Amino acid sequence: METDTLAAAREIDFSLFALFARATLTVKLVMLMLLVMSFWSWAIIIRKHIGFRKAKQDAGGFDRSFWSGEPLDELFEKIGPEPRGASERIFAAGMLEWRRSHRDDGGLIAGAQARIDRSMDVAIAKESEELNNGLSFLATTGSTAPFIGLFGTVWGIKHAFEQIAISQNTNLAVVAPGIAEALLATGIGLVAAIPAVVFYNKLNSDSERIIGGYEAFADEFATILSRQLDS
Repeated sequence: METDTLAAAREIDFSLFALFARATLTVKLVMLMLLVMSFWSWAIIIRKHIGFRKAKQDAGGFDRSFWSGEPLDELFEKIGPEPRGASERIFAAGMLEWRRSHRDDGGLIAGAQARIDRSMDVAIAKESEELNNGLSFLATTGSTAPFIGLFGTVWGIKHAFEQIAISQNTNLAVVAPGIAEALLATGIGLVAAIPAVVFYNKLNSDSERIIGGYEAFADEFATILSRQLDS
């Protein structure tokens, strides 16, 4: 009897595609959802990695231009009306408000320093929103994917036990396929969740460092403008 059972078990296809094909509709939907979440997570990870690297390069290039000793007005004119990098946009926001704060007679409108600071803060907030866009999806995937996969596993095991009860047969050839199909959902959930958690932590840390650099630059630029205001 055991020989027949083992022979029947060996004939069962346990490939990933076969396990997916034999799963119930609910478990299939769960696995498809997890695959979509995993694919979208990797798309965000790759896009953010490229975007963060470009942001660091742009910030480094602008810092060299800013501290080169070139007059700020000439640097602002060189940047033009459409700044390319985030640091340039923050600088342009401050310079634009600085110019708007001058009256026709050359004097400054009261409260110029506060308005310049607010303008750069708004620009930093916009850049921060762009940098963090998509990270919430990684956090959601990392926290929910294992539970979604577990739901698929529980549902698959329930179906497997129902099939055992209907066939009234508990041999390996009947039990193994249903359990394997159910566990596949948890496996896919972990495959989706683990990279999402790891890269969320890394990208979130990178984002905070980049934003910290923007804030440090804005403070330094505001200090320079403050000295000019006081003089």
